[in-house]
Amino acid sequence: MNIKLGENLPESLARFLGELGHTVHTVRQQELSGRPDGEIWRAVQIEERFLITQDLGFSDVRKFAPATHHGILLLRLHTPNRENLIQCVAELFREENVDALRSCLVVATENKVRVTYP
Repeated sequence: MNIKLGENLPESLARFLGELGHTVHTVRQQELSGRPDGEIWRAVQIEERFLITQDLGFSDVRKFAPATHHGILLLRLHTPNRENLIQCVAELFREENVDALRSCLVVATENKVRVTYP
């Protein structure tokens, strides 16, 4: 899977996902940090990437309707430190068929994963 990590996610998460065989680009690597959501979204769409982010700006299902993009994983943790973020994504990528999440809006918390399918 081609993935784009939001600017507020640890670089070690990119390495972890790469070890699982995914191709990962980060907002920081591409010098998009601090850019408006619209600019980041255009880059994600042009590159056909699955976006992993904590940015609530990408949570509006009306604006980011499933089947109109390559997928969004929104991480909503009570304590979003490096360890918890990596653990949440690691569990999701180990337990779910992530290929089936393409074109979906996925919201992950410490306790559950909600998927809005096309």
